[in-house]
Amino acid sequence: MQVLLFTLLSIIYIFTLSGNVLVISLICTHHHLHFPLYIFVAILSFLEIWYTGVTVPKMLTNLLNEKLISYVGCLLQIYFLHCLGITETYLLTAMAYDRYMAICNPLRYPSIMTYGSCFQLAASCWVVGLFGPLAQIILLSRLSFCGSNKIEHIFCDFTPLMNLACSDTSLNVTVDFAINSFLLFLAFACIITSYLKIISAVLKIKTKEGRKKAFSTCGAHLTIVLLFFGSVGFMYVRLTNNNSVNYDRVMAVIYSVLTPMCNPIIYSLRNKEIKEILRKKFSKLF
Repeated sequence: MQVLLFTLLSIIYIFTLSGNVLVISLICTHHHLHFPLYIFVAILSFLEIWYTGVTVPKMLTNLLNEKLISYVGCLLQIYFLHCLGITETYLLTAMAYDRYMAICNPLRYPSIMTYGSCFQLAASCWVVGLFGPLAQIILLSRLSFCGSNKIEHIFCDFTPLMNLACSDTSLNVTVDFAINSFLLFLAFACIITSYLKIISAVLKIKTKEGRKKAFSTCGAHLTIVLLFFGSVGFMYVRLTNNNSVNYDRVMAVIYSVLTPMCNPIIYSLRNKEIKEILRKKFSKLF
């Protein structure tokens, strides 16, 4: 099974990298795409390249070689996984705010959502991501490990590593739950609020074509939000570590492998401008 899994994971990883690089290159080389919606999409694609790079290459080497990782390497993998995951959470929140401003305040939108505002919002997301998991990592590094060193997971993460600890992990579990719940709830509440206002504004549009156009600009983003928040929420917002190993592995594959692969597909297939550019590119090739 390892060769089959290695081949499948390699194909997914190559597709994820090439898809996100394609989205970035299309946005960077076409000036009519240089406005906030696509700037955020390009930043999201850039983030996904690093996000998958934290776990997938190590997973691939584990399928072929001896499955070893140092303690420091394990902590670093956990930190960067959660750092980039939190950054993505708040980047999706910033994208929801951008859609809210575009639909609910169209006249003020160009003056509010400038290039500077976009990059300030994106930088804020990265800052929250950098500091978000620090408390959990510090608490994790203070645990004692004296028994089995076999991590029952596909990569290093808080729960699998805590399960190996000899010392009491109740504080770690409580802090994990509090921080993860707060970060996810705050982001999700902002997204829900934005979309409630968007729906209210769209329903006031008199023409069917106008309503369809307004909703179409949000469809791709909303799909990714549901995929990402759904899998991450089921994985991290819990007060016990009693879930089965297979459950954790399935959830981990969804948010760390499948969601990043789906992002370029969703934004390519649901976005009229990107679809038109791709159609012209492929028509020239064939």
